[in-house]
Amino acid sequence: MTECKVTGPDKSETQASLGLMGIHHVAIISHDYARSRHFYVDLLGLEVIDENYRAARDSYKLDLRLPSGARIELFSFAQAPPRPSTPEAQGLRHLAFAVADIDTAIAYLESHQVAVEPIRVDEYTGQRFTFFKDPDALPLELYEVSAGPGLVNNQRNN
Repeated sequence: MTECKVTGPDKSETQASLGLMGIHHVAIISHDYARSRHFYVDLLGLEVIDENYRAARDSYKLDLRLPSGARIELFSFAQAPPRPSTPEAQGLRHLAFAVADIDTAIAYLESHQVAVEPIRVDEYTGQRFTFFKDPDALPLELYEVSAGPGLVNNQRNN
């Protein structure tokens, strides 16, 4: 294995120069637009910001917002290949949603016939989390955190 050493400006200099403020959106490609729209809007409760059919691409683009202000762009491409999830592949691993009460969130998902994995405990933070999948088998995580301004401080890296 090759060792990789990263050098460059210190963290505060990089943040000031680049100006990163947070994650604006995550883009998801669905195979069945109607099914995925129902899942993210009706089941998960994300707010629809904008919805457009792009005739030239025979594709929809649905802009969604979470209560935190973060966004999801849901695209439809009927011929997109399936995402390799098992075994885990390089690239984006999963999308994690913060919840204040994981037990309530799991009960809600299961009442809508969404399979949810058993709860695990993060070995580094002690927080509880679990996984479920969207209609295209994209792994989604529920991560239990305290509500309020400290939400960002309770995130983990995985």
